[in-house]
Amino acid sequence: MAISWIRRLNIVFLSLLLLVVVNFLKCDASVHDYSKEKFSAKGNAFVVHGGSEGIYGSSSFVGQNDTSGRGESFIRFEKIVFRRPEETTVSNKESISTTVQAIIFEVEDREAIGGSAYGGQRAVCCTSDLAKLGVCTQGTVIYRPSATNSDWPQVLTAKFNGNDLVATLPSRIIQITRSGMYNLYFIYCDPSLNGLIIEGKTIWKNPTGYLPGRMAPFMNFYGFICLAFIVLAVFWFSQYARFWREVMPLQNCITLVIALGMLEMSLWYFEYAQFNKTGVRPVGITIWAVTFGTVKRTVSRVIILVVSMGFGVVRPTLGGLTSKVIMLGLTFFIASEILELVENVGTVSDLSGKARLFLVLPVAFLDAFFILWIFTSLSKTLNKLQLRKSTAKLEIYRRFTNALAVAVVVSVGWIAYEIYCKSTDVYNERWQNAWIIPAFWHVLSFCLLCVICALWAPSQTSMRYAYSDDASEELDREDASLIKSFPLHTKDGSKPPDLKEMLKVDTDSLVVDDLGEEDKRE
Repeated sequence: MAISWIRRLNIVFLSLLLLVVVNFLKCDASVHDYSKEKFSAKGNAFVVHGGSEGIYGSSSFVGQNDTSGRGESFIRFEKIVFRRPEETTVSNKESISTTVQAIIFEVEDREAIGGSAYGGQRAVCCTSDLAKLGVCTQGTVIYRPSATNSDWPQVLTAKFNGNDLVATLPSRIIQITRSGMYNLYFIYCDPSLNGLIIEGKTIWKNPTGYLPGRMAPFMNFYGFICLAFIVLAVFWFSQYARFWREVMPLQNCITLVIALGMLEMSLWYFEYAQFNKTGVRPVGITIWAVTFGTVKRTVSRVIILVVSMGFGVVRPTLGGLTSKVIMLGLTFFIASEILELVENVGTVSDLSGKARLFLVLPVAFLDAFFILWIFTSLSKTLNKLQLRKSTAKLEIYRRFTNALAVAVVVSVGWIAYEIYCKSTDVYNERWQNAWIIPAFWHVLSFCLLCVICALWAPSQTSMRYAYSDDASEELDREDASLIKSFPLHTKDGSKPPDLKEMLKVDTDSLVVDDLGEEDKRE
């Protein structure tokens, strides 16, 4: 039954993965591509969102003929074309306006867009009432100069002449001199242009490259975290090589997690470096980085769960729980992989889509289930170790439990902080520090991995933490105590009866194991 369910989940996963990849292969991140996108009605306007990115300002002017823009910040419009259906040309003769406008504004100036007459409902397009007041031209976008820069917002206009089916927006470079979260919208106000589509692209650039402002700090971050993984790997593999005869299966799993972590961080660094250099996000590297990261997180959670159950330490197998653990791990992998693909492959703007919320919820639920199962299993394992008086194993499990408890408490606190930041920063005005929130999770997981490596590092005594026949250990301790309490001589001075005959065991077997001796010393 479990195998059939796993096969079904694999089929669903492959289908969703193929759908996501096909959907995002055409997206190029800082190159915002508009491929026959249709306008949607927003109030009395028809709108296409052209992009939102945090951009760091540059100080000098970018000339119209400068296409490289090295060290400069700009938004470049390339081959923007608007096409309308033929049936709109008949009724278009009496239309008020046949223009389409592109408006670029910094998020702090959002109140400068739109207006209302006599305190009524706010409108984006100029109405007849506002036109009578002389504040705008009917059929055009309402905007006022920014309080900090009179040249902003920037507005570009494409006009349909007569019954033309195509209008072209002139190619232009808009220099960004002030750091901020910039928004681009294509808007038309004439309802007769219903069915209008847009084609072309805009290119957004920061002074240091094509990475969006919110993502720019990640390149250095991934470089540092990759170096941290290398340092951890040097320590771990040196211990692994010295005591390879004493290595347990658990330590092999930790080695796998370290290797996956190094691969993930390296791929992310090269992905961001390539993206920053060319402005085109390398889809292949992104998918591999996402997949390695998802595999690492899944393997890490499964390892922590089976260790919490005492696998390899107090029990030789998981028994009937094996299929349930595999099912939980596979489900978590599928949910996380889809979420990461949607969030990273083909990301265009610095704004998260609403669809992401529905993908976050399953991952959060599965994470909570992992945590609940882990701590429930840890409680049972600690009780077993206390009953068996395995002091050395008990001590390491207590430290392991404390580390997990601290990680969970810190995680809950950070989630609360993240929710607070998102709820109080609706327009992403704090975009320059937004990278810290996702970066924290990488740091936390790395710190927890370091703690686990310190607790389970290969050593000369590694095998004392491995599973052994606890029942025989208890019997040995009882026999050893019996031997110590047995008198060596009787009252009359004669020798006591033969111990071999009384216990019917070989005296050579009555030896307390290393773990028992250590427990007594402790």
